[in-house]
Amino acid sequence: MATRRQRRVAEQIHRDLSLLLMREVRDPRLGDVTITEVRVTPDLLIARIFFTVLGNDAERKEAQAGLDSAAGFLRSQLAAQLRLRTVPELIFELDRSAEYGQRIEELLSQIALEDPVEDGSDPE
Repeated sequence: MATRRQRRVAEQIHRDLSLLLMREVRDPRLGDVTITEVRVTPDLLIARIFFTVLGNDAERKEAQAGLDSAAGFLRSQLAAQLRLRTVPELIFELDRSAEYGQRIEELLSQIALEDPVEDGSDPE
């Protein structure tokens, strides 16, 4: 369970990183990147940043590489905005929750087509 401070720091990092990606970062690989969630460790030393990218696997891998290469720049920019003794190390991870939700929707659709809901009436 995240403490109130962890949540506040995570929200601030989320907000600031989103603005930095829109305004400061000029890497074309990061054009379609959206930050979905930030989780900070209890000691505030590591921030896991979850992101999504529109496109195929190759574009996702390029975005991951772009974020990894921009991590130092982003961390230094965050240092100017966050009021923390040490700025957390940024670890970027692809957020697959949207894909997971899409797969569940597909499976539910298949089930609905294969097994119609019985309402108690006789089909004849």
